[in-house]
Amino acid sequence: MATCKLAIDAMSGDHGLNTTIPAVASALLNDKDLHITIVGQQSVIESYLQQHNITLPDNHTFHNCTEIVQMDDAPAQALRNKKDSSLRVSLNLLKDKQVDAVVSAGNTGALMATARYVLKMLPGIQRPAIIAAFPSITGRVTHMLDLGANVDCSAEQLLQFALMGSVYCKSITGVRSPTTCLLNIGSEEIKGCAEVKLASELIKQQKNINYQGYIEADSLFQGEVDVVVCDGFVGNSVLKTAEGTIKMLFHLLRSEFNEHLTNKMRGLLAKPVLKNVYQYISPEVYNGSPLLGLQANVIKSHGGTSSKGFFHAIEKAQLIVEQQLAQKISLGLKALQVQPEA
Repeated sequence: MATCKLAIDAMSGDHGLNTTIPAVASALLNDKDLHITIVGQQSVIESYLQQHNITLPDNHTFHNCTEIVQMDDAPAQALRNKKDSSLRVSLNLLKDKQVDAVVSAGNTGALMATARYVLKMLPGIQRPAIIAAFPSITGRVTHMLDLGANVDCSAEQLLQFALMGSVYCKSITGVRSPTTCLLNIGSEEIKGCAEVKLASELIKQQKNINYQGYIEADSLFQGEVDVVVCDGFVGNSVLKTAEGTIKMLFHLLRSEFNEHLTNKMRGLLAKPVLKNVYQYISPEVYNGSPLLGLQANVIKSHGGTSSKGFFHAIEKAQLIVEQQLAQKISLGLKALQVQPEA
């Protein structure tokens, strides 16, 4: 098996090294064919390793840099003024083909802007889109994009997301003709804003997209569709709402089971079932979202994830490298009409 080479933006995310380094250590131990370049302030990272008594296997290297893109940095500021940040240097390594993919939990806007500048877009694609998997009651996985890379999207860009989402789903899941829907406030043709209606008409023109019309948010977890398309503002709001609902649900369950002794005993009996349910719907398990549309493989991790979640993002990066995702999307888009006339 060929060695998979990843660059990890070690300084990124809400929790920085507390999230990235334990995940890197676990990933390196888990797969000897994996090589990770840890990008960040090397002296700070080495001090962290020593303080937490973490010994990394040999299948890693350090790449020192001096700057950090903060979570509240403006994208333009990060792009222009932080050229030696762990985020920028990681992408430079990918551009120079020293690694196969980059994983970052950093500032979404800065990551998107810098990745577009450094790596460039695939022909016919204007903006990257974040895609992620959602579980369902049937076991069928629904992939949704965009989840926050683009706040405002034109109808043409929503069409491009539909094209990329369809090719991605074919590549990752093996579904031959993924069903694709636009997220809307109703399933009727008359509903929705002008851009969504226009996007629907444009997608209908694509014979290679199995377009099924509109879908409402309450149907996302029903397992009825393979790809759901929306702009990044809506997608990120849906994602955060789902994550918050899961947290509230399990908080209420813990509170009830800890209420008194009888409930605690019931909780012990129910623990295996609840654990299985949590593993199925936990955002950590699904963490790690490819940034589609770039000429190379970039994985965006949730900024507030745990080390376990970041570990899953590293696993996702290994998967898309193995599946040659960027190459497949490029080839898939060539077979489709990327820029139809409105």
